[in-house]
Amino acid sequence: MKVLKFGGTSVGSPERIEQLLPIIKSQTADKHVVVLSAVSGTTNDLVTLSELYANKNIEGAYQHIDALYEKYKVFVNTLFKTEEGLAEALAFIDKIFDLFYQFKNKNFTSDAERIILAQGEIISTTLFHLHLKEIDIPSTLLSALDFMLVDEEHEPNVDFIREHASLEMEKYPEETLFITQGYICRNAQGEIDNLRRGGSDYTASLLGAALQVEEIQIWTDIDGFHNNDPRYVTNTKPIARLNFDEAAELSYFGAKILHPQSVFPARKYNVPVRLLDTMNLNASGTLISGETTNQNQIVAIAAKDGITAIRIQSSRMLMAYGFLRKVFEVFERFKTPIDMITTSEVAVSLTIDQTESLSEIIKELEVFSAVEIDGEQSIICIVGDFRENNHGHATIVSEAVKHVPIRMISYGGSENNISLLVPSTYKIETLRSLHNRLF
Repeated sequence: MKVLKFGGTSVGSPERIEQLLPIIKSQTADKHVVVLSAVSGTTNDLVTLSELYANKNIEGAYQHIDALYEKYKVFVNTLFKTEEGLAEALAFIDKIFDLFYQFKNKNFTSDAERIILAQGEIISTTLFHLHLKEIDIPSTLLSALDFMLVDEEHEPNVDFIREHASLEMEKYPEETLFITQGYICRNAQGEIDNLRRGGSDYTASLLGAALQVEEIQIWTDIDGFHNNDPRYVTNTKPIARLNFDEAAELSYFGAKILHPQSVFPARKYNVPVRLLDTMNLNASGTLISGETTNQNQIVAIAAKDGITAIRIQSSRMLMAYGFLRKVFEVFERFKTPIDMITTSEVAVSLTIDQTESLSEIIKELEVFSAVEIDGEQSIICIVGDFRENNHGHATIVSEAVKHVPIRMISYGGSENNISLLVPSTYKIETLRSLHNRLF
């Protein structure tokens, strides 16, 4: 069994959906699960609709619903070719959009917002299922709300997912193609919820891990991880193989092809993940597994923007074993994760990418230290084999960026990366300099 995930751009138009059919047909001999995101742009539209309702702008909400309905009518009329198929699809769309209008007389809550947001994936999977039915490709539509569950801490319950996904599939012993929604789930109270942004990748990984499938396939519009960002650097190349740790570093530090969370279930349960290109079926993509294949090599470079650097300095830090604990407790209270950290005898420098609580954090830090803030920074992450018995890689990296003002360096916290913090205005120059020197 395999899990195949297709993102919003892959189902973003009737033409793109038709391009998925050769992939689907090639898998019909084996049992597999297809996980779909919402049609590209739909989740943003549903977020806007929720905001309009929350602000009690009912007229604006109605206008927004009407515009989205017209878009989907065009979508459906283009995708479906038979009268029967078109009628069934339009009846389904009407039902969904009737639901959207029902929130006008309600006190709009976060529960209502989550119900609205869930409809994007429900629409895409149902239309895909109905289209396969129209062209005589048997499929079974499963509701992710029957088996995707998160606990009180919003962590997925893998045992529940395994048991209940298996039970749902066992109801159809002759079927080989199952379709379900990415992103959506139920929470510990049984309410409709979601796995946050990037959740369709996460759904695929969780399902693949829970069901112990042969392979998780993430289909996008690029042929796997590249060794640098092709938007800024020429002559980048796809990477054939990565281990889970390397893929996690690249995902977290800016490579957009795979959501960072989606690596962890696959790594924990040792299920390979393959990144493939819907526009180039002959490309081998990138295989991510537990095997170490890039020994003594620098593999790739990624960049993460929107970084804020914070320097915390205090004479009280000297020989004070509780100082770092006090610093970390401030960030913990405001649920703000730290990306990089470096320390000296009297100062700590760290970075964050979530600044919603920055003013409150600074206020608390200033009680016991002097604080300096540098915004508009970028983290450049160089991923490879940086184990202590390998020599020379750090020197090569430093030589490549000797003309760039480096705000921070993080080396030794991981065997898989060196991270540099640079002003964002130097990001592209840094990516290109490193690429020219390393590759």
